[in-house]
Amino acid sequence: MRFIIRLLIGVILLQPGLLPAEPVAVRHIEGTVHGFLALRTMEGKILGAGDLIQVLRGDQVVSRLVFRFRDGSVDDETAIFTQRGSLRLVSDHHIQKGPAFPHPTDVVIMASTRQVTVRYTDDDGHQKVEMDRLDLPPDLANGIVLNILKNIRPETSETKVSYVAATPKPRLVKLSIVPQGEETFLVAGSGRKAMRFTLKVELGGITGAVASLLGKQPANTNVWVVGGEAPTFVKLEGPLYLGGPIWSIELTSPVWQESPQKKAPDNPQKK
Repeated sequence: MRFIIRLLIGVILLQPGLLPAEPVAVRHIEGTVHGFLALRTMEGKILGAGDLIQVLRGDQVVSRLVFRFRDGSVDDETAIFTQRGSLRLVSDHHIQKGPAFPHPTDVVIMASTRQVTVRYTDDDGHQKVEMDRLDLPPDLANGIVLNILKNIRPETSETKVSYVAATPKPRLVKLSIVPQGEETFLVAGSGRKAMRFTLKVELGGITGAVASLLGKQPANTNVWVVGGEAPTFVKLEGPLYLGGPIWSIELTSPVWQESPQKKAPDNPQKK
């Protein structure tokens, strides 16, 4: 099996570089955000809780998406980007560690220097490092996919952006984003509409053929986004790592714990 995986990676690395593309134009300016998320299996079992935290620092947006699993695992990604006319990634730092991830990774992308560093644990438990300089295009989407989805025009049939995949050696791939139509969900019993987007990693050429043959083609991801004046993410179904299980991420509301000391009801004595 290890030989087959190495063969697949080797074929991937022989593929020519991807042509650069234009970044997605900004239609909705990002601001301060803090959303609460629930991570579940497709059967509904809760795996952990998440936070989507976004703040402005000067002319840059800092977006952090972190999940803390019940088994102690952590998926923590912080992306910095600008939104002057279009969404442009400045840097991305993505950490996955703990029992939920067979191969813990720590990936750092610096767009200005084109430096990509991947620290990972191999099949034998050894710590390894892959460093490379890539010709990073302006439409790089690592860490800002949800922001990109909120800015795609409803009439767009397909959007393609670039993405750095750690195989574990870093490599550029294309991410195809296709709207699948609106679907209905409920808020306090009231019906609302969200657009479902399907995200597919395109390996292309010989790489795609070999990946399909070996069953290594990355699974598709589905993301639901509410449109309108203030678009927002509401749900995602997909793997968090290559070959991983399909999990569900949804916005959630706080549940208040009942106070151990309840205030006794008033019981005035009758005169």
